[in-house]
Amino acid sequence: MPHQVTLSSAGNIWKVLVKPGDVVSKGDPLFIMEVMKMEVPHESPAAGEIESVHIEEGAEGMDEGALAVVIK
Repeated sequence: MPHQVTLSSAGNIWKVLVKPGDVVSKGDPLFIMEVMKMEVPHESPAAGEIESVHIEEGAEGMDEGALAVVIK
């Protein structure tokens, strides 16, 4: 069953660290957001392969709960 990783808060996408086809372990960083001038890393909730990435570096004004990454 795919794992959908969503944004835990509103903010900007500072850095995307994965792309489709990458293999990740639980706890690996997937992307880093800028929230109120602080860097907030988002980690993989499970091991698997990145199926899709729905965010882009530099995207501003992202909403909390938006789909970011799907892991299969």
